[in-house]
Amino acid sequence: MEREAAGRLIGLLRLRLHALNDLHLTLKHVHWNVIGPHFIAVHEMIDPQVDQVREMADDVAERIAALGGIAQGTPGALVKERTWDDYSIGRADAIAHLGALDLVYTGLIEGVRAAVKEAGEIDPATEDLLIGQLRDLEQFQWFVRAHLESSRGTLATGDAHSEEEAAAKGAELS
Repeated sequence: MEREAAGRLIGLLRLRLHALNDLHLTLKHVHWNVIGPHFIAVHEMIDPQVDQVREMADDVAERIAALGGIAQGTPGALVKERTWDDYSIGRADAIAHLGALDLVYTGLIEGVRAAVKEAGEIDPATEDLLIGQLRDLEQFQWFVRAHLESSRGTLATGDAHSEEEAAAKGAELS
């Protein structure tokens, strides 16, 4: 692979690494701060997601290294380079957290889809890595949304534009 192409992939993957590291910390935050009648269901649903997201981050970091880059896994690098705000919900009802977490997953999935498209123009191996992660992230969002959907398929938080708004709409379901 040419150096310029590898450099594009490294830049693309660096932001994916930050997003995954941020997600696994956000998921643990939710795990620690969830309360209410759905506590145990959400508490136990989150930890397997944390484990898989950490594995995804490891795969991305190793791909960066294989391409000749440096996998910046420090909190300072994440905060400096991220393009999103920190998760904004503290101790809250399980459904409120899931409403906010749905928006987190939406943003993350949109970023992965864009990365898949760009990587596909350069390198099928990196594209394949991202597609596999996209599939898992979409499944995690489906698990979250199962708590937020009506029997008619209406998403209670579907028109929310912020984590706070989504959390408030989710809390109305409780």
